[in-house]
Amino acid sequence: MKLVCIGSGNVATHLSLAFKAMGADILQVWSRDVKRAGILAALTGSRATSNWSEIDRNADCYLIAVKDDAIASVAAELKEVRGIVIHTSGTTPLSILQGSGSGCGVLYPLQTFSASKAVEITKVPFCVEANSPHNLELVTALASLISPNVYPVDSAQRKILHLSAVFACNFTNHLYAIGQQLLEANGLNFDMLRPLIQETALKVQSSKPSEVQTGPAVRHDEQTLKAHKQLLEGSAEWSQIYEILSNSIKKAHP
Repeated sequence: MKLVCIGSGNVATHLSLAFKAMGADILQVWSRDVKRAGILAALTGSRATSNWSEIDRNADCYLIAVKDDAIASVAAELKEVRGIVIHTSGTTPLSILQGSGSGCGVLYPLQTFSASKAVEITKVPFCVEANSPHNLELVTALASLISPNVYPVDSAQRKILHLSAVFACNFTNHLYAIGQQLLEANGLNFDMLRPLIQETALKVQSSKPSEVQTGPAVRHDEQTLKAHKQLLEGSAEWSQIYEILSNSIKKAHP
């Protein structure tokens, strides 16, 4: 499999390295930032470019891993390439790639990626879609090179998955950050919360989240809820977040 990677960020880096490890031939890395392209190209044994005129037109696959608002402009530059053009976005429809390459598809990894932390790629679910049965086979085969967890998911379903991931991952991490700030403002260490966070995450591996909800809101403990609100009087924003989430939990557990 000869592959051109479009992008040099976290997703592009993790996927390119994973495909390289499984024997894919990474021909090029394109990025607007040629220095970042050069770093990833060095890691994958490929060539770096920021010039569309230098793109190899004969690769089997063009993997787009850029910001969502840049996908359309990137796709427009890939209309005459020989291979299939694939994006990795959770919210962008397949249709944005119509007319690019020999066909188009989506390969969306349902995982959070950071530059500083390795991901066990074989455990990552990959959601795939394509504009024809033949191209779906190609995208599925590509995803299966690096993970056994490959699921056919259309654009509408993928949007719901991405939205669910924002609630389960992004919002949760922001709440961790609020918890950390509360602790540090009062001379306490965030490390004290890590075992609690880990135990909560472990519970939902074998149970529905609604079945393992704990805390004052699920108990309808109004005295504790009131005391917490008083502690948050100095932050209207955090107080509002606390109230919205507490009310949501109480409604879910009448």
